[in-house]
Amino acid sequence: MSRNRQSMQPIEGANRSLRRRLTLRGEFALALLPTAVVLGVLALVEVLSQQRLLFASLASSAFLIYLDPQHGTNSVRTLTIAQFIAATIGFLAYSILGAGYLSGGTAMVLTIGLMILLDVVHPPAVSTSLSFALRAGNQSNLVLFGLAVGVTATLALLERFALWLLARSSTTNSE
Repeated sequence: MSRNRQSMQPIEGANRSLRRRLTLRGEFALALLPTAVVLGVLALVEVLSQQRLLFASLASSAFLIYLDPQHGTNSVRTLTIAQFIAATIGFLAYSILGAGYLSGGTAMVLTIGLMILLDVVHPPAVSTSLSFALRAGNQSNLVLFGLAVGVTATLALLERFALWLLARSSTTNSE
């Protein structure tokens, strides 16, 4: 097994020192976008579904993207694959084993194992697998969850763009 696992490392070439120089106002500005995205996803879920808890892990994903958008754990590839794996495994565990601790535990263990094997470690996905495995009712929300993951992945790209703009303005201001 490789020691240089991509999903556990900062993205190659990432300038993480820029983030350390942000003022409190800059931190709040950077946090605004993930917060708005999560609130938008919650509004979408409210309109289309009654399974609100299935989407709670995406709030953790959004916060991790805000915290360190240049880390492999928060890359679009890692976030998307891990969340889809988790949702699918949780859904299958629920379908086969029904709602309960056996279903939740099975989904959680399989999700962690696959994330490690596929090098797509994104911790909030563990909550996703549990949410799908322990859910109440027969309503399936895989498609809606996929849409929400797409919105969250877009957030990862927007956060990187915001950091790029910040770096560009920092370079311009220092000249």
